[in-house]
Amino acid sequence: MTPTFSSLNLVLLGPPGSGKGTQARLLAERYQLPHISTGDMLWHEVANGTGLGGEVQPELDRGELVSDRVMGGLILQRIDRDDCARGFILDGYPRRLGQAELLDGILAELGRRIERVVLLEVPDEVIVARLGGRLVHPGSNRSYHEIFDPPRAAGVDDLTGEPLEKRDDDRAEIVRERLRVYHAHARGLADYYRNREQLVVIDGNRSIALVAEDVDRSVGARVVA
Repeated sequence: MTPTFSSLNLVLLGPPGSGKGTQARLLAERYQLPHISTGDMLWHEVANGTGLGGEVQPELDRGELVSDRVMGGLILQRIDRDDCARGFILDGYPRRLGQAELLDGILAELGRRIERVVLLEVPDEVIVARLGGRLVHPGSNRSYHEIFDPPRAAGVDDLTGEPLEKRDDDRAEIVRERLRVYHAHARGLADYYRNREQLVVIDGNRSIALVAEDVDRSVGARVVA
């Protein structure tokens, strides 16, 4: 029997470039829930030259994790908005055990909990190749790939026609540092959700469509309005 939830709060985990953002967008469309990308939120602050953007840019440029204080504040403000009343798709957070515990505390204060956590596994060398070819639209953070998911016209965004760029943190040496940081925390984070019987692990080194099929099956929920 397919479970039903009055709200559906999902977390997508995985290394940078594992396809979390793509799968989160597909889930958001299917369930009509907001896709919350903490990476997009942080880079938006940087692009707009805010005080917070200036504070976090050095960590982002080095491939390091942003402080729990900053991330906790961003998450609390975002999931407390009206559009998250029926749930959300959280992409890029938590990144470590302390943040998972903080997220549970934030949700408990709101009378909510995480229903499902999906972990996408992809080999490191595949990640380096994927991110090396990534192209990003600066205004929206829509992403493409030079080989796997190219824009309709080379070098420009499908929707706006504006030039696409490569992100500084997609350079191979920065990607490897980001992967090192990810692996330092990945096992503890996965065990945290596995022990709560919330975790589903999916092979992300396949086509978008095949991964999406497994993600859909792992969620298997209908949101009750």
